[in-house]
Amino acid sequence: MTVPAARPSAPASPEAVARRWLPSATALVAANLIPLAGVVLFGWDVFVVVFLFWLENVIVGFFNLLRMLWVERGAERFPLAKLLVMPFFLVHYGMFTAIHGIFVLVLFGGMAERVSGFPDVRTVSDLVTQYHLWIPVLALFASHGYSFVTNYVAEQEYRRVTLQQLMQQPYSRVVVLHLTILFGGFLVMALKLPVVGAFLLVVLKIGVDLRAHMREHGRLKPEAA
Repeated sequence: MTVPAARPSAPASPEAVARRWLPSATALVAANLIPLAGVVLFGWDVFVVVFLFWLENVIVGFFNLLRMLWVERGAERFPLAKLLVMPFFLVHYGMFTAIHGIFVLVLFGGMAERVSGFPDVRTVSDLVTQYHLWIPVLALFASHGYSFVTNYVAEQEYRRVTLQQLMQQPYSRVVVLHLTILFGGFLVMALKLPVVGAFLLVVLKIGVDLRAHMREHGRLKPEAA
């Protein structure tokens, strides 16, 4: 007796994909609306906006380390593979973020006299306190945390991703986003429109970040496994 072959599962419809991404995408947009409110209500300039988005780099790196720790695909589920890759990512991405932070503080913040090396925890903490950025930072952290729980854990993306993909993933998102922000910031400073320019930067960032978010999780949806 011949047993019929099992039919492959049909790809999810665009509506189903949208429903799956909508909560995390909404959280992402909501977190980015806080700096938008800061620009409109409190007159944040370009430096405050760019500095806040630089802090998001640190948050992205933190959650990427959690993803590496959680990954469960093939041989990469074993601790040895993770112990080799995670420290390398921490040093490599940490250097990338620190150098980026120097550019932000010196070129946008005019803090050449305060930056004798890489930005340290005290300098960053003082600036966050000075510009009252704790709530926006916590909102960005909550947004990425929500995406981690709903997409990576609940949707079991950790079973469909490799350590190599996770090693590269933050750069493909962060580099495109922050090159856009940096060049946009220079243009705004040249035009001498600090508040209007900061507003446009936040709107631009929301669009770029949302597109990157959809592409990132689109590659890891179940039907693409």
